Amino acid sequence: MLKRDNDRLRLFVLDTNVLMHDPASLFRFHEHDIYLPMAVLEELDKGKKGMSEMARNVRQVSRFLDGFMSGADQEKIAAGLPLTPFIENSGSHTTAANGRIFFQTAPLDLDLPASLPGSNLDNHILGTAQALQKIHRDHTVIIVSKDINLRIKAAVLGIPAEDYANDQVLDDVSLLYTGQEELPEGFWTCHDKAVESRQAAGRTFYKIKGPDIADWYPSQCLYCEEDECCEAIVREKPSPTAAIIELAEDFRSPRHNVWGITARNREQNFALNLLMDPGLDFVTLLGAAGTGKTLLALAAGLSQVLDRNLYREIIMTRETVPVGEDIGFLPGTEEEKMTPWMGALMDNLEVLTQTEGGEWGRAATNDLLRNRIRISSLNFMRGRTFLRKYIILDEAQNLTAKQMKTLITRAGPGTKIVCLGNISQIDTPYLTETSSGLTYVVDRFKDWAHGGHITLIRGERSRLADFASECL
Repeated sequence: MLKRDNDRLRLFVLDTNVLMHDPASLFRFHEHDIYLPMAVLEELDKGKKGMSEMARNVRQVSRFLDGFMSGADQEKIAAGLPLTPFIENSGSHTTAANGRIFFQTAPLDLDLPASLPGSNLDNHILGTAQALQKIHRDHTVIIVSKDINLRIKAAVLGIPAEDYANDQVLDDVSLLYTGQEELPEGFWTCHDKAVESRQAAGRTFYKIKGPDIADWYPSQCLYCEEDECCEAIVREKPSPTAAIIELAEDFRSPRHNVWGITARNREQNFALNLLMDPGLDFVTLLGAAGTGKTLLALAAGLSQVLDRNLYREIIMTRETVPVGEDIGFLPGTEEEKMTPWMGALMDNLEVLTQTEGGEWGRAATNDLLRNRIRISSLNFMRGRTFLRKYIILDEAQNLTAKQMKTLITRAGPGTKIVCLGNISQIDTPYLTETSSGLTYVVDRFKDWAHGGHITLIRGERSRLADFASECL
């Protein structure tokens, strides 16, 4: 059992879902100790089979634990295995730790209420934490779990319990980068600002110097509320107090439509500027349902694939998380299996293929598009390299940071990736608005010169949809 000096004041009991969610969580508790009940190891063993992301995480946890056990006898295991040597030997980039990991090496007296049988895993963890509190009164025993119900039961029993928060990108989702900033009134006429203008290839650029632009990011969108025509995009940041901005193109005019689509509000106009910019390799669009994310991304993709020939084809993919009950396995090829998940693609293609040529014209257009649009599953992305592709990742809020990395690192030369999502509609267990992979990439890419982001605000689907989103 635990044999330690009294220099460790906290002992964290880890739930299985924490390890399944982040295998590196074993190294995230810095100088504190962690404890793994035998029931957690048993549940890890049950979840190791399969090709899912969770199964791969379980196998990684098992490899970490096997590394801890290397060369350790029963006495060393009972005394706690140090985390730091294993981190150093494995070359891991995780945060260094000085604590120890303890395993349950002897039965514990689980003194739980009769209504909480110990055969249940959650109740077993509660009983373990309660027993450890009695044995180690000089330690604060804390349960770490992503299971809300377990934390509620722990609070009822007076056992400290916390969510695993190390995977959170931000403390509050309201701090997430929106991709745009309103310029204060009289910004252009301030005396502490030097403005130089130039034109090149029909585009207008301004070089601005001043102390109040230090917080601007590359590809950030700027606007003046008092002047609807004053919309610009940051192109370069040569220094913290200097920026080169370009006036945004106005896609509200039918003369500047994108595959027949015009922007209906400021955010949509910024989105089309980012999507149509060949210098941006990665674009993220956030927004509620009906703000036009998929329609804008698809219209920009068709324009650049068929009209400008910048990319060879469009690849559309998304995470297959059902909203209701799962309908089971689907027959057919990869594209046929993915078709039911691509209702948004089909709906928007119907809008984009409304030609004046009647049924024959629509049929010819659909045949053309079918040869230039591919539907792929995220499950088969690993190991691939995409060359000159325009990739649209829909429902990206349901992906973890690791899954986002797996997809984005598939991009080869000439490829553009567009991520769409609504972080208020996350369907994946244990993911939140602050830990979603979409939130992760928005925050990490905001400093990159070849990435862009905009949050769409106003719904443009219909007056019925707008009223329902406000009142229901």
